[in-house]
This record gives sequence, structure tokens and C-alpha cells, in this order.
Amino acid sequence: MLRLILPFIVLVSVLGAVSLTSCKKTVNFSSGNLTFSKDTVVFDTVFTTIGSTTQQFKFYNNDSRTINVQEVELMGGDNSPFRVNVDGIVGTNFENIEIEGNDSLFVFVEVTLEVNSATNPMVIEDSIRFRTNGVDQYVNLAVWGQDMYFHNNDFVVGTWQNDKPHLIYGDAVINENTSLTIPAGTQVFLHKNSKLTNFRGTLNIEGTLGNEVVFQGDRLESLYDDVAGQFYGIYLFYAKESKINYLNIKNGTVGIHVFNEDPANTDYTLRVTNSKISNNAFSGMLLYSGCHVRAENCVISKNTVYGIATFASDFSFNHCHIVGYSSAGSQTPALGISNVGYDEVADQAYVTNINEGEITNSVVYGNLDTEFVIDTTDETNVLTFNFNFQYNLIKSETEYVNQFFSNNIWNDEPYFVSPTDNDFLYYSISPLHLNGSAAFLNTAAEPADGIGINGVVRLAPDIGAYEIP
Repeated sequence: MLRLILPFIVLVSVLGAVSLTSCKKTVNFSSGNLTFSKDTVVFDTVFTTIGSTTQQFKFYNNDSRTINVQEVELMGGDNSPFRVNVDGIVGTNFENIEIEGNDSLFVFVEVTLEVNSATNPMVIEDSIRFRTNGVDQYVNLAVWGQDMYFHNNDFVVGTWQNDKPHLIYGDAVINENTSLTIPAGTQVFLHKNSKLTNFRGTLNIEGTLGNEVVFQGDRLESLYDDVAGQFYGIYLFYAKESKINYLNIKNGTVGIHVFNEDPANTDYTLRVTNSKISNNAFSGMLLYSGCHVRAENCVISKNTVYGIATFASDFSFNHCHIVGYSSAGSQTPALGISNVGYDEVADQAYVTNINEGEITNSVVYGNLDTEFVIDTTDETNVLTFNFNFQYNLIKSETEYVNQFFSNNIWNDEPYFVSPTDNDFLYYSISPLHLNGSAAFLNTAAEPADGIGINGVVRLAPDIGAYEIP
């Protein structure tokens, strides 16, 4: 009986195996190849040690049948500066990836470059190989790499070299009783939330026309061209007398922030000339609690909150563009003036005199109905406000008529070339043309006087930072 049972079991096992084999689905793979959303992934300038943003592309199976990608390989392997993620998996080599008919998969690519001690940008290349049905196809990878001087939460002193960019990561500090000079043509890049801080020292930025000093974020992809808030800005804290000439600072949080000043100062805390401060997430210039700032031939534009916000500080602005036109959803006026400050020792607000509050030969304009706001508090009626607003073009629902205002133009269209493109030059029909006053020029004291930010000599001066023939 046992001899009959054993052959039966063997027979059933064989039949079962045959049955299972006959039910298994045979995949009829496509014999075609892949197509790609791009043949080259290019990264704009990436600084050494600072990783790039993530770029992506897709590879497609345009056949109705499933395709088997035999191998995907980052050709540089583990030594490549590029990092690859295929369909959610990180690596340098991937095998037997199946893509259903008329479907696709993503590839994500990042890059980090090592320090190379070179002053000129370099091009680093690699590629990703896709092998399908015995055919190799490639997507090229390329990055412009740039070495730089790296400042990571340290003290900065002396004169910076301008042969390659400077990158601030964290806080670069001019310490007490020291000085920093930034020469013409220096490119300064700042990482998220980073700033250049002048703590009781001296800062001199010495740009020239056509060879400006530039401060901007360290993300250089075109996606970040107009993104505000990429870094903090330049912060002067109880600073000694400092000067900035031909600076272009953009896309920060506060372009230039000045808090109080060194008590030994006899001149302005800060003189800013021929500079452009634009597209900051808060203010272009924030003047606070006892500082004393002079600006000449400056364009402060497209900042989200105030272009200039001054609290309990003295100021003098001549031949400046103080304009709004921020692309942010909510805006405040281009210029805000208050006599309320903050005492950090007592940890409380206070009100004070404004010993110098001067806006002359300047345009205060934007796309709001009111771009000029003054809010002063004097409950005891003993404070002094030495305001002087003359020969300006001002946009305001309130046209002020008192001893502080004279010879101003109210609410006329300035005919800027293109506020959308941050071009605040103006056409000759503009009321800015020829309507400034030479009485506020003092060439001996300030070299910027008598010449517009664009280098044109002021004969019969225009209103604003520019001068047109």
C-alpha cells in the first residue's frame, strides 16, 4: 500500500509544479530605449563647501510595454562631487529598474565642491549612464565652481582682497576699535541669516562707478534672483564713523541696519553715497535709537516694509530715490519717520528730539497712495524737531503745509523707465528733471555732490539719485 501512495505524491507534486509554472505571467519587455526631459543638468556658480540646490530631470518609457533599465550609473562613482537619487533611492549604481508603459521616473541631483584654492571659476563635469537593451544613453552633469574667502562666525579686520568672492556664513564681526576696508569690485555672498556686523569699529566700503561692491545671497541659481530675505544684511552697532560708497546690496532682510553710535563720534555714524539698496524683506535702511546717518545719491527701492525706517535717529538724505514698488503682497510706505526709540539698558521705549531730519532733492514715491509717513510723539511739548523737507517729489494723500516743507512737488508722475525691472532712471518729461536745488550741494565736503549716481555732472540739478543731460 505504501508503494502506491509514494508515486501518487510524486505525481501530484510534479503536476502542481507544472500548473504553477503555466500560470506565471511572462513579461514582454519593450525592446526600445529611453527619452529624457533634458540631456544636460547645469548648475550655476556653486561655492566650494556649500551644497547646491536640488535639480531634477525625468526619464521616460514611451512604449506601451514595460521597459527594463538594466543599469543606471553615476560615472564618477564615489569620487564624484555630484549626488544622485533615482526614484527615491540614493546611490551611484542602480540595476534592473522597471518602468511601466508610458510612465516615467525622477532623478534628483545635487553637488558639493571641495576647496581648490583657485581664484577663477572652474567647470566640473560628470554624467549618468542609462543602459537599456544593451544601449547606453547619457545625461551630462556640469557645474560652475568658485572658491572663495570663507568667514564663519569670526572677526574680520584689515583690507579684504577682491581676487575671489567672500562668503559670510553666520556672523562676520568688525570688533571694537578695529576697522575693515572692502575695496572696489569685491563680491560678498551671505548664507541664510548671515550678516556683517560692525561692533564699535569702523567699516569702509570703497566701491566705484562700474566697479561696485556687491552684497547678495549665496544661492546663485536664477530662481533666487529676486527672492528677499536670503540673509540679514549689514549691521552697525554703536559703530565708529563709517563710510559706504558704490555698494549694491539686494535680497536681504535689512540692507543696512544702524543702532546708536560710538559716543566719541563727531561726524555722522555712517555716510552712504552712490549706493543701491533693494528688495529686502523688511527695510532697505533701518536707523534706530541715536544713530546719525547721511545719504547722498542713493536708490532705496522695492523693499517690502519701509524703504527707510528711522526711529529716534538723526538723518540727512540728499538726491536720493526712496521708492516702494515691492512685489510683496502687503507693503508699507517707502519712508517712515518716528521719534520713538529703545533703551536697551532700561529695556524700554523712549521719545526724543530729532536734531536733524532732512530730506532734500529726493523723490519719495511708489504704488501706494501715501509713501511718506511722519509719526512724532511729544506729550510734554518740550521736544525739538528740526525737520527740513525741500525740493522733493513726494507721493502722499496729505500735502503738508508748514515750516518744515517748502518747494516740494506733490503726487506728480515721475515717469520712471521701468519700476518693474528696478530701473528708476526717468524720461526727460519727468518733473524730476531740472527741479532740484544746487543750494544743497557741497562738493568740498562730499565728493559725491555735483555728480549723479550714474556719473553725470549736475549742472542744473535733477531731483533724485540720477542726473540726465
